[in-house]
Parts: sequence; structure tokens; C-alpha cells
Amino acid sequence: MTGRSVLVAGGAGFLGSHLCDRLVERGDRVVCVDDLSTGRISNITQLLGHPEFRFVEHDVTATDLGIALAGHRFDLVMHLASPASPPEYLRRPIDTLDVGSIGTRHLLEIARTHDARFFLASTSEVYGDPLVHPQPENYWGNVNPIGERSVYDESKRFAEALTFAYHRTYGLDIRVVRIFNTYGPRMAPSDGRVVTNFVDQALHDEPLTVYGEGTQTRSFCYVDDQIDGFLALVDADLVGPVNIGNPNEFTMLELADLVIELTGSSSEVVHHPLPSDDPQLRRPDISLAETQLGWSPRVALRDGLRRTIDWLVEHEIPADAAPTESSPR
Repeated sequence: MTGRSVLVAGGAGFLGSHLCDRLVERGDRVVCVDDLSTGRISNITQLLGHPEFRFVEHDVTATDLGIALAGHRFDLVMHLASPASPPEYLRRPIDTLDVGSIGTRHLLEIARTHDARFFLASTSEVYGDPLVHPQPENYWGNVNPIGERSVYDESKRFAEALTFAYHRTYGLDIRVVRIFNTYGPRMAPSDGRVVTNFVDQALHDEPLTVYGEGTQTRSFCYVDDQIDGFLALVDADLVGPVNIGNPNEFTMLELADLVIELTGSSSEVVHHPLPSDDPQLRRPDISLAETQLGWSPRVALRDGLRRTIDWLVEHEIPADAAPTESSPR
């Protein structure tokens, strides 16, 4: 299912830019809309000037979004717009909630007007601090609706509810993916997520910041595998939600040790207090993706970390770009 006209909201972000690359590579025509609040032009420079790619700098929550995108007809609308790292969504709580609500509504209306398929990038954060492990798609979650992290968790939960409301009310063709921890090239070392925090700290021989005892777990999916999962879902006859993530689970201390080993760093590990509402366990049940999409991750954490470290070294990330706050998310 290629050769379509695709709108990618948040297409200059980490995941969005990799998605744009793959869509153009397979023969789709891509319009990337991003306000560059967390996305970066450097993520899409390789596509600028390509005849099948257009970049529109615009906010998806703005009322004139349709005007900014006038002249295009879309077969597929893919919604990846949102601050995704803890420092960003904690710094911009109202903006984050607006993107999940107002921005989702605007993009759903574009999809409905164009009779296009709508793809929502949701998150494992909808499961909160889970009481069920691993987390299947039919688990309703354990989220604190008024905690600091709720601005991201609840924006995504609302976006899912709104997307399914359009599906039931208007018959809109939808796909919903729940993303687990993803990492790889183009992540900013200052974005506050644990993989880049650890790698950046290790490359500068600074202490690796572990929150709590470091026994909390995450499951890390390399970006290429994640995009494979996106495309498998968007091309399939499966509404979702579908977990796309790597089911191999690691503690924060295990991740820290592996990063120190791969970078050859002299860094030590230091412990800081655990952030509020930080999930203790995170591991996807990917049975649905395996059986219905034929998808499963292929890149092991050790190999994916090597590629990520090489990219960060090649791009000479300066020491003063080191994060000031972080989360195991």
C-alpha cells in the first residue's frame, strides 16, 4: 500500500523524521507539519528538496491548520505531534494537553474531510504504573489523573478516546499504536529520556544518574523496529490499539552498566530520589502484533545502543548539552 499522500504531524521529531524517511523511500508523497517546538529541522534536512516531500512549519492546535495545508489531498493522516520527553511535557503542560485534545481534533477533522485513514501514535504511558505485567492492550491502566506526569498520560488517553469516538460516530478508518520506550539516532541528548541521558553522561565521563534504587524496568525498542511496526499496522486491517515495543525487559542498573561498557566510560552510578508517579515496571505484551501483523523486534539492545552511541559521537554532541533532569521513561 504505497504511493499514497500522507500527512505526518510531528514529522520533524525523533520518530516522525524516521517515519518520513521510510514513507518517502517506499514511494509515498509526504507533507510534514511541525511547529519545531521539540522537533528539529536537522532531522529532516535529507528530505528537504525531495520532490515527494514538503515541510510546513505550523502548530497542529492552531485554528488555521487547514488553511496552512490547503492544496493537498491526503489518503493517510499520521499523528505523532506531542512533546514526548519528561522535561518537555513537564515544562509545557498546557501545550501538551492541547496537542492531545485540540491538535488531535484538528487532525481527525482533516482525515474525515479527506476520507483518509487516521493513525494515532499513543503511548505505553496510558498504562501508568501498571498492576498487570506485562501489559496487554486490554489492560485499562493505573494512572494518577492529577499527578505531574498526567499531562502526557491523560493527553494520550484522551486522544485515544477521541479517535475511537470519531471511528464509532463517523466510521473513520483508524489505527492506534501504543509505543513503548524507543531509542536510536536523532534523539537529543538533552531530551531527558534515560538512554540518551546515560549515553551522554558516559561519553563525558560524568556520573550516570539513576533514580531510586534502579530496579525499575523498561523495555527498549530500536527506532528501525518501531517504524517497521508502524508501517505494518498502517497497512493492515487492524484498528488497534496495538502495542509496538520490545518485550525484553531491563532494569535501570542493567542499562547503566551496559552503556558504561559500550562507551568504555569511567563513569560511576549515582542515585537520586525517584520522581513522582514513575512506573516501576514496563514491558509490552506484543502477542497481537506478532499474530496479526507478523511483527516483532529484531535489533537487540546491545546492537541498538552501539548504533546510537556511534551516531552521538559522530555528531559531536557538546558537553554543555547534557540534560539537567531526566526520567527512566
